Amino acid sequence: MGSVWQYAPGSGYGVLQSMVGFTVEATDGVIGHVDRQQDQPGMHHLVVDTGVWKFGRSVLIPAGAVTSIDPAAQKVEVAASREEIKAAPRFRTDSETADPGYLSGVGDYYLSLPA
Repeated sequence: MGSVWQYAPGSGYGVLQSMVGFTVEATDGVIGHVDRQQDQPGMHHLVVDTGVWKFGRSVLIPAGAVTSIDPAAQKVEVAASREEIKAAPRFRTDSETADPGYLSGVGDYYLSLPA
């Protein structure tokens, strides 16, 4: 991953492209759908509703973890397994998206995953 907060070249990301409602797939299956996205320069990320899991919750996935965006299929693929995403720092409130400490922890976590 390059910058954890920037979409990788070749991911299919287009400026001003809304992914809200898109299905999100981990390397081993669907994890949920995009509930919100943040396109602030240098802080791109998705908030994913994981309601498909027993105790559905939201997770924050930095743009650098996105490997592919397919607007026609309304699908986003990420370079992490379901278990890796479940183990990521817990996302509780939107105010965390402006908390440098929380964002640093999330970024460090995703950067630590094997490529």
